[in-house]
Amino acid sequence: MNTTSPFSLTHLRHVDLAVPDYRKQLEFYTGHWGLSVVATDGDVTYLAAEGSPEQYVVRIRKDSDKRLDLVSYGAADAATVDSVAHRLAADGVALVADPDVLQTPGGGYGFRFFDNDGRTIEISSDVAVRRHRKIEEGESIPVKLSHVVLNTPNPEETVAFYNKHFGFKLSDTLMHPRMGHMMWFLRTNAQHHSMAIARGPHVALHHASFELRGIDEYMRGTGKMLRAGVEKIWGPGRHMAGNNTFSYFLDPNGNTMEYTTELETLDEDTWHPHLLDFSAPEVSDQWGTANAMNEFVAKQSFNDPDKGLFVAPPV
Repeated sequence: MNTTSPFSLTHLRHVDLAVPDYRKQLEFYTGHWGLSVVATDGDVTYLAAEGSPEQYVVRIRKDSDKRLDLVSYGAADAATVDSVAHRLAADGVALVADPDVLQTPGGGYGFRFFDNDGRTIEISSDVAVRRHRKIEEGESIPVKLSHVVLNTPNPEETVAFYNKHFGFKLSDTLMHPRMGHMMWFLRTNAQHHSMAIARGPHVALHHASFELRGIDEYMRGTGKMLRAGVEKIWGPGRHMAGNNTFSYFLDPNGNTMEYTTELETLDEDTWHPHLLDFSAPEVSDQWGTANAMNEFVAKQSFNDPDKGLFVAPPV
């Protein structure tokens, strides 16, 4: 087992979505968002980011129900995978199956389980590295998957779950004077967050975020989406928590997707979490360039209730 890191998990691998309008979803992610098809069987398609060594960063599956199929995280080695699976099972967490060879692109060794909210989470190691390339100056396509934000009506419990079982560390918290604590930013490496937990009316995907090469590429990508008529929800701007840029758009099945860049890298020895007041305009957007955070933005971020809780995806 890896003993050089304080974290059980190394990084975010991919986010998998099931959607009713499969064709439009694929057209969006390949024709507009800038991802590349690496494998498909007609009803399931795996999409890679050109700058990422991950085999794929998004998986799209055709289904009558819209759901978050799973979120996948990497582990250092097979021993860590086995150790985590053993600890989860011993603590009463429901495993979908015991660790085994994975049958998805890149193979590897891993397992899936249900978190406290019923989402399917995958932990894997030894996945083959994909041949990738350096994203060039001016290319407005994702370098990699940056982070995922998850909605839950029980955020304190969910934050405690990921801290207890995987050692996720709190980087910052957003609060509102009337609504209390609203979002917890969690890290599993030096990046400010690879996961955030948001208070919402139901369990659902809040958004997935994709890192672009730099500010210029981020702005070019934002403009490309606007020119293509993709519905913008919020941005462009720069958050205070994480110090990253943001432009949020709606995919054809109503999931929020973000272009970002320059997410903060933290020093483990000196960083202390902040409690940030979300009602202060500079907390949500340091630049002051984004549209106001209002009921429309919040509603899109809540998403539809996830129809796949405590039911593992078929693939």
